[in-house]
Amino acid sequence: MSAPTDPTVAAATAGGAVEPDRPAAAYTAVAEPAAGGAAPAAGVEPEPAAEPAAEPAADAPDVPWLRLDKRVVWVNALRLLLSQLPAIVALFVVGANPGTVWPLTIIAGWGVVRSTADLVRWLRTRYRITEAYVERRTGLFVREFRSVRRDRIRSVDADAKLLQRAARLRRVIIGAGQANTAGESALTLNAVSLTEARALRQQLLGAAESADGEAESPAGTVRLAGFRWWWVCYNMFSAWAYLTAAGLLWGAYWMTMMFGLDLGGWITGLADWDELGLPLTVLLALAGTGTLGVLGMAVAFFTEHANFRLERVPTPAGTVLRTSQGLFKTREVTRDDKRLRGVSLSEPLLWRWMRMTDTSVVTTGLSVWSAAATILPRGPMSTARPVADAVLAEHDSPLGATLRRHPATALRRRAGWALMVSGAVCGLLAWLGATTAVPDRAWWMTALVLLPLTLTLAAVGHRALGHTIAGRHLLVRSGALSRTTTALRRDAVSGVRVRQSLLQRRLGLATVSVSTAAGYGVYEAPDLAAGEAAGFAAECLPTHVEPFRTDRPGPS
Repeated sequence: MSAPTDPTVAAATAGGAVEPDRPAAAYTAVAEPAAGGAAPAAGVEPEPAAEPAAEPAADAPDVPWLRLDKRVVWVNALRLLLSQLPAIVALFVVGANPGTVWPLTIIAGWGVVRSTADLVRWLRTRYRITEAYVERRTGLFVREFRSVRRDRIRSVDADAKLLQRAARLRRVIIGAGQANTAGESALTLNAVSLTEARALRQQLLGAAESADGEAESPAGTVRLAGFRWWWVCYNMFSAWAYLTAAGLLWGAYWMTMMFGLDLGGWITGLADWDELGLPLTVLLALAGTGTLGVLGMAVAFFTEHANFRLERVPTPAGTVLRTSQGLFKTREVTRDDKRLRGVSLSEPLLWRWMRMTDTSVVTTGLSVWSAAATILPRGPMSTARPVADAVLAEHDSPLGATLRRHPATALRRRAGWALMVSGAVCGLLAWLGATTAVPDRAWWMTALVLLPLTLTLAAVGHRALGHTIAGRHLLVRSGALSRTTTALRRDAVSGVRVRQSLLQRRLGLATVSVSTAAGYGVYEAPDLAAGEAAGFAAECLPTHVEPFRTDRPGPS
C-alpha cells in the first residue's frame, strides 16, 4: 500500500534532471548568483572570498611601520620580578627546604622564558595601517607577515590585564573571520598604548572611547544591557563549585607547605573528627568545600563581568555592538552590525531549572566558540530574551513567536536510540560479567540507572524541538543537553537541504538544514514531519526552492 503523496524538495543536477528516490535521501537547494553576478539578497553584505596575504609594502610603500609601545618592556620586567618573588621569599626569608619549592622554581623559570620571549617579540614586531590592509610582521628565526583586508574586519577587541592597565596599555585583537576561513588566529597587537588602541578602533570600525579609557556614549547610543548584581547568584551555585574548591584547596596546600606551614594539620586540629563520626565528618566536609567553591565561583564571575555594558553605538559607517567588562582584566569587543545575521539563546540542561541562558550573536567572521560572539553573561531568560530582541531590532519579536511542535514519531526515534544505547552498554557488561572479573550484577545495576536517564533525555530532546518563520527570521530549536533557540535572518540563508535517513523515512520524518556564512554555518530543524519539510524549506529560501518542489511518494 503506497503512502500518501507529500511535496518534497529535489536538487537540480548539472543537467537539470532530478535525482531519483533512494533509501537515504538528501535534497539540496543552493542560492547561487546568476551568470554575470547577480546582486545578493537585500540587506545582506556578500562575503568576499578569502584572499592571499599581500606582499609587504606592496600597496603603500610610504606608510611607515610602527613599533609596539616601549612600556611593554617595563611591564615584562615587572612581571619577571613578580615571578621570582615567591621563590626568593621561600628560600631566603622563610628558609624553606630547597627540595620542597620546586613548583616555585618552575614558576620562576617560566617567568624568565616568557619575559625573554616578550622582549624578543617587542624588538621584532612592526605593524602599520594602510588604506586597504592592516599589516604586521614579526619573528626572530622565522619571519612572519600577516595582513588583513580592512573591508573584511568584523570585530576589534581590546583587553588589558592588571599590569597592562596600570601602564595604560591595551592588547588589540583584530578579527576578520580567519578562524572560519583559513583556520588562522586573529591578528593581535600586544600591546599598544591606550591612545593608539582608541585610534585603531576609531580607524577600523569607527567606534570611539573616552579619555579615561571607558567607552563613551556618543549621541544616538542605545544601552541594551548593564551589569546586575543578582546575576552573581545565578552563576555561583553549580556542581563545578566542588571542582573549584578542590583546585583552591590543592593550591593553598602546596603553597603553604612550601613556606613551611601545615594546612592539613591545621584543618585536622579544628575538631575531634573521630568523636564526630564519619557521617557528620563527610557532611561537614561537603558543606565546607561547597561553600568555598560557591564563594570562589562568585568572585570569579564578578571579577570577569563587573562593569559590564552592552551598547549599540553609531559610527560614520553605521552602527556597532559594543560590550565592555572586567574588574582587574578589562575586555572590550566591538562588532559591526552589518555582519549581524541573528542571535542564539542556549539553555544548558544542568542550569535550565534556574532558567539560565547563554546569549550569543550569529555574525559573519566570528566563530561561535569565540568569546566575542557572546554578548551577555549567563543569566535568566527574562533578561536574555529582551536583550536579544533589542539586538535584532525588529518591530515584532521573532523570539516571541510560537514554535511548531514536532510529531510524536520524533519521540519514538529518540526513545529507540535510548534503548539501543542502553541495551548495547548493558549487553557489553553482561558479556564481561560472564567472561571476566566484572561482577555479574553490573549489567542490571547499570540498566537501572542508564535506562531511565537515556529515556528522560529522549523526552527532553523531543520537547526541545521546534521551528517556525517569524517575519524576516526563521527560528529553529533543538538540543537535549543544551536547548538552543536560533533566530536567523532568512535573507542570510545561502542554501537549504532536506535529508531523510532510512529510519526517518519509515517514521515519516525529515531534517531541514539551512546554510549561512555565519555562526555554525549550518542550522537544523531535525525530525519534523516529512509533509512539512518542503514547505519549511521553501519558506527559508523561497526563490530557489519553489522551482524544484514536486509531488513525490512519501515514506512507505
